Amino acid sequence: MSMAVNVEKEYEKDHMPTPLGTIRFLLTCWKVNLASSMEYRMSFFLLAGMMFINNFMWLFFWSLFFDRFQVVNGWNLSDVMMLWAVGAGGFGWANMLFGNFHRIATVVSSGQLDVYLSQPKPVLLHVLASRMSLTAAGDFLFGLAVYAWVGDHTLLGAVQFGLGLLISGLIFMGVMIMAGSCAFFFGNAEGIAGQVFNSFVALSTYPSGIFRGAAKLLLFTIVPAGFISYLPIGLMRDFDPVFFWQAIAMTIGLLAAGTAFFRIGLKRYTSGNAIAMRG
Repeated sequence: MSMAVNVEKEYEKDHMPTPLGTIRFLLTCWKVNLASSMEYRMSFFLLAGMMFINNFMWLFFWSLFFDRFQVVNGWNLSDVMMLWAVGAGGFGWANMLFGNFHRIATVVSSGQLDVYLSQPKPVLLHVLASRMSLTAAGDFLFGLAVYAWVGDHTLLGAVQFGLGLLISGLIFMGVMIMAGSCAFFFGNAEGIAGQVFNSFVALSTYPSGIFRGAAKLLLFTIVPAGFISYLPIGLMRDFDPVFFWQAIAMTIGLLAAGTAFFRIGLKRYTSGNAIAMRG
């Protein structure tokens, strides 16, 4: 029989950390995660290397396509390469530093959230930062390698690429926090979160210019993958200030909505009586 936990009170009891305290907490989490990953170095390098190679295989197939069709709706091979650099690189850094962002449904439905509620840390931040993906390093390094290959190496170009990585990673996180938080309301929502994740990744790796009408509207609203896939054009190649600020607003909105959805769901959470220890 599961024991009901007054999650709202537990959440409110969590002390509000200072910015410096939060930074120290995050640095400690990342240090522990990295040390854990480095314990099996061969596995770490193999998984990261395989992901790096896997991404380049996709670019190889795109190169075959553009060898036959030089430009498609204003997109050329370099644009698509930068699309993959921004998408994979953004997903990579987010998955390295906040590796649980697409596993929230699993954490909630399996009762693992009890571990985080028992500690005086911001619950959502603790959940996100408590895991590091081994393959994410390959995604991130792939993004940097493609930028070094075909990107704009001026100071402005480097700043734009950095902003693209930041926006891409934060949008991934915002979408998946909301999808994962469905587990608070629907129980086992791992299937829903998995479908959202796979669909979002797939849509964010195709040039937004190939979509028209309702599909394009969907890509920039309900499934905002278009704000990632258009970054190589609207931010890096031909800077569009309207798109840039729309992307910033969407990023902030997704993160705010995801955080609010998680907190609302947390009030409904019932303990899974999970017994575990964390160092």
